[in-house]
Amino acid sequence: MAEKKYCIFQISGGLGKHVAATAVAEVIKKAHPDRELICVVAWPELWTNLPFVYRVFPLGNTQYFYEEYVEGKDSLIFGQEPYFTTTHINKTHPLVESWCKMYGLTYAGELPTLRVNPEQRKTIRNFYEPKLEGKPLLLIHTNGGLFTNERPYCWSRDMPFDVAQKVVKHFKKTHTVMQITKPSSPHLDDAFVRNEPLSNTELAGIVEMSSKRLLIDSSLQHMAAAFRLPSTVLWNATSSVIFGHKMHDNIQAKEKPKKPLPGSYLFDYQFDANENEFPYEEDDLKDLYNVDQIIDSVEKQSNTPSKGFG
Repeated sequence: MAEKKYCIFQISGGLGKHVAATAVAEVIKKAHPDRELICVVAWPELWTNLPFVYRVFPLGNTQYFYEEYVEGKDSLIFGQEPYFTTTHINKTHPLVESWCKMYGLTYAGELPTLRVNPEQRKTIRNFYEPKLEGKPLLLIHTNGGLFTNERPYCWSRDMPFDVAQKVVKHFKKTHTVMQITKPSSPHLDDAFVRNEPLSNTELAGIVEMSSKRLLIDSSLQHMAAAFRLPSTVLWNATSSVIFGHKMHDNIQAKEKPKKPLPGSYLFDYQFDANENEFPYEEDDLKDLYNVDQIIDSVEKQSNTPSKGFG
């Protein structure tokens, strides 16, 4: 029997980046169908169900890995950082496409992929469906980033509280509204708040069972794309061109006044919302987003996922 050949794909960074990276993993496997794909990741939970992945290892927990898969083996290594590619820094290509170009792979529009197996799905639905009281689920992700981050609001990516509350007021009679947030962030009135530590599988299962979604630039908008669920996504300082998905309705905050960014090198605004970079004046905060546009976008989301908007 011929010895197995491998592709070794290493990913670091946040959960959203990992979900997006599942599309890159699929492209690697398509380009090398004769090789087994091994993924070394920081967030392994959602990778174990993927049909094109042979083995998943958590970063830092790779005992005997070198001897098993590298030393004397026919292995291709995919471990470079896509954030430092020219197309990503210049904001000309989506992250997944830049990632593939960096490896010399042909990108054909692959989207992220997630799989929640039937037992996982049954467990998640058995817990949540009684709480929905027969109404469709509107999922609102107001605050993202690391769960342990005590900063209650990240201006560059989080959803303004007043915007989210107006959306809840509009939909509360027709939908059960669930807010996904962090313990340090404020709770929306008339919403079922989840600010406890949830497994990545549970988060994915909630996204999968939702009927409508109002999201931010964080992991859940990548999960929605992975389940082919068109969503309304709000953007402020980060770019929907590189981090977003065309299947979503990507709504940008009002244009920012030009402001010097002396601390910036290859990127403009920082992910963690440095207060010194805040570009708006006090009066701008009253209409940072067009709430009517957001509500209209959420209304147009079909409860049948394949139908998209309209």
